[in-house]
Amino acid sequence: MFEVFSRSYYLGRLYVTPTDGEHALMHSEQHERLNEEVYASGEGLEPLDTPLVMKLESRHFAVHGGANVPTNTLALPESMLEGTDVRNPPSLREVFLARRDRARQLLEFAGGWRSDSAGAGRSNAGT
Repeated sequence: MFEVFSRSYYLGRLYVTPTDGEHALMHSEQHERLNEEVYASGEGLEPLDTPLVMKLESRHFAVHGGANVPTNTLALPESMLEGTDVRNPPSLREVFLARRDRARQLLEFAGGWRSDSAGAGRSNAGT
């Protein structure tokens, strides 16, 4: 679904569609699998529900898992779709997935990356 794009990002194509919720969502099983492949360090038990950091056009946001989201779909709140080129959703779009170090950097900047072992990688940013 995603392939290496640069030192900071993977590139993938997902269907982008609006959601009534407050958070960006993707299918929960895909979210867990990506979380394990991209963000897990392999050191001990790690949470697989850590938000993924994605980028659509010029905007970064945290993506959570959602049981009701179709596979290969990124559901974004209407407010996040405003100002984008997404027309007639669902629309197949290129989406960037931040690699672990880049995600950590972005979440630290937003105040959402905790370095303690109980919450390592968890985001409180909600963006």
